[in-house]
Amino acid sequence: MRFSVFYFSIIGLSAMVCSAVVGAQTKPPVWEAGMVLDTAANSKALALGARDAGLGLGHSDLLLRGPVSTLFSAEAIVGFHTAEHKVEHHLENAWLQTRALPQGFQARLGRFASQVGYLNELHTHTDDFTERPLLYRGFFGGHWLGDGLRMNWTAPTLFYLRLGAEKFSTASTVNLKVGDDLGANHSWQGGLSRINLAKDAAVVTHDPAATSHSHDALYSGRQIWLADLVWKWAPNGNNRNEQVRLMWEHAQVSRLNPAADPGMKNQSSSLGAVWRFQPSWEIGARSDWLRVNQAENSGGSILFGSGRLQENALMLAYKPSHQQTWRLQWTQQRASGANDEGEPVFANPARRSFQLQYVIGLGAHGAHSY
Repeated sequence: MRFSVFYFSIIGLSAMVCSAVVGAQTKPPVWEAGMVLDTAANSKALALGARDAGLGLGHSDLLLRGPVSTLFSAEAIVGFHTAEHKVEHHLENAWLQTRALPQGFQARLGRFASQVGYLNELHTHTDDFTERPLLYRGFFGGHWLGDGLRMNWTAPTLFYLRLGAEKFSTASTVNLKVGDDLGANHSWQGGLSRINLAKDAAVVTHDPAATSHSHDALYSGRQIWLADLVWKWAPNGNNRNEQVRLMWEHAQVSRLNPAADPGMKNQSSSLGAVWRFQPSWEIGARSDWLRVNQAENSGGSILFGSGRLQENALMLAYKPSHQQTWRLQWTQQRASGANDEGEPVFANPARRSFQLQYVIGLGAHGAHSY
């Protein structure tokens, strides 16, 4: 019988937990649990959006994490949300990670979100806007995770430099992260990633066996390149009272379909800015575009269509505590393009939509990234 990497990781994780509990009589490992609820009311659902019109749950989760002896740490997350007004759930994380490899190396085994791009590895309830950029919604279904193995190396340099590689059941990735401080007020981080997919494979966001999941990727290809750049400013490096964040990401997907022209590519870019002007208040704006060349099988023939989707968003956020966020957002979409039969590539774009979001976290939560 064949077992996926995920099942091997669960077996290994269970064994390590049992051995840690039995062996650590004087100082047992400290495990933490937590929960996040992401609720929102939307006046109209967005094209490629993850939220229904009306009331619904965004990306919410239950978390358990902790050390497994002095050599490993582990995390398990069950995520849930509403789609078409029905609750869906999935096992989002279940991994074992090293804590003491030499020479800056670190390994992770199990189910986890890929570290390609800037946002993909971050939990969506920590985002600055109610929906992820079109780049993630079109190419990754919101965020991309799978069962696999990761190996990272952090270089012993004065600036931040990390090289990483991941192997999943149907894909492999390589990625580079580099960053540094510029004086006391400024910092930056940039990244470059490449994804290679197996033949006839597609990026699946939650369950590699469930390609009908409501948040699966719609526009995929055999190779994906991503570039990201983030710049932050805060007086004396203290972002508690004031901070400006600028975020840019771009992706290009090639080798779309065996029947497509080799030069056809899907592309998307996102540019966002957020200003924390008081300790509990933030305002932000983001502009995205997505351009796709889509091949569809219709009655035994291949139909091609080219389309473009533009999205602009403005938001105001109030954060009364570290684990609470109220967010009011206005979003506008414009779409163009059709297939060979005249059907629009992007159906029902929201000319305008208002979203009111509330996020609350209880207990432990994931570590903050740059």
